[in-house]
Amino acid sequence: MAKVKTLTERTIAERFGEIKDEESLWGEISEQTRLLAKRILESALEEELTLRLQATRYRRTEVRLGWRNGGYGRRLVSRWGLLDVWMPRARQALPPSQVLGRFQRRQPAVDDLLRQAFLRGISTREVGEVLEPVLGECPSAQTVSRVAQALDAEVRRFHWRRLDDDLRYLLLDGITMTVKHPGGVSKKLVLVAYGIRPDGSRVLLDFRLATAESAAQWEAFLEDLFRRGLEGSHLRLITTDGCPGLHAALAIVYPRVLRQRCWAHKLRNVAAKLPRQHQAACLRSAKGIYGADHARQAGQRFRRWADEWRAVAPKAVACLEQDLEELLVFYACPEPDWRTIRTTNAIERAFREVRRRTRPMSCFQNTPSCERIIYAVISHLNQRWSKPLPVAFPQAS
Repeated sequence: MAKVKTLTERTIAERFGEIKDEESLWGEISEQTRLLAKRILESALEEELTLRLQATRYRRTEVRLGWRNGGYGRRLVSRWGLLDVWMPRARQALPPSQVLGRFQRRQPAVDDLLRQAFLRGISTREVGEVLEPVLGECPSAQTVSRVAQALDAEVRRFHWRRLDDDLRYLLLDGITMTVKHPGGVSKKLVLVAYGIRPDGSRVLLDFRLATAESAAQWEAFLEDLFRRGLEGSHLRLITTDGCPGLHAALAIVYPRVLRQRCWAHKLRNVAAKLPRQHQAACLRSAKGIYGADHARQAGQRFRRWADEWRAVAPKAVACLEQDLEELLVFYACPEPDWRTIRTTNAIERAFREVRRRTRPMSCFQNTPSCERIIYAVISHLNQRWSKPLPVAFPQAS
């Protein structure tokens, strides 16, 4: 019989040999946690059936409402791993369990994990492979797709929700996405509305998939915003990309609000009319126009720029000159706001995340899948933007 050594008799090597390695330690903790979750869940199911039958096992009472009829096993994917749960049942039909719903195979937290993994850029085929070590099971691509479809109800609520009429600035732009349909693949335009409140907090108000930036589609989008509460009582400025259809729609829905032409879009139009060798120098000089301290100084800078470049690129100068008045409207607003409202870049920056998420996908399978991804990214950004911007926007007088 081997002699049991006391603690003082053991060597350092023998003591360290008794310590579990990290993998074994966490493996035991995970297994014990899984077994504990299984016992708690089965105990809750047993207690629920006891309350419904008004009697414990093998107990005969006058208030008993039914009889037990054994049970069956069910596999449940939980945050603690795969659980083999014993489901007790009664002879008569009872309402679905409040502890574990009828036909439920996954914990709601697992569905949320699958949905978030998909929305963060992992394809439906790879979500299961990534989460299998945690869940103990590899969800199929079809399962992940069905879980993601649960967002459709949230998307409808987002489109129908009531809007607060508290915006100071409204930015409007159209973003192009690729969507698959029964006839093939086509480009779809996403009309987007972005608002800034008096305290500087931002919000992506809504979006709508359209076939073109026509006046009719923009008008329908803006009318919907108006009917849901955005009447424009406090709007001081609307920034647009210069689309003629959008301007026609604004003249109908918000005719009294000042309109600012986006400098980023206009400079792209100017660059398209410049010889390549002159683009960098000409655009660098043109950017100094909106960097002026006031509208009069901006006009003076434009005239100097036009005199310098008219002989080299007359079409580029004419392109900027024809919309100069709308390009300088932002000077009528408080100076701290100028940088934010003179372009629609805020929408472009927001949709970079949408494009990053959809980059691994050749295209969307259908229109609802496109809306789900856009809604998820917009919701995430709105939660992150719930705090005001670092620049303190002055309150409206």
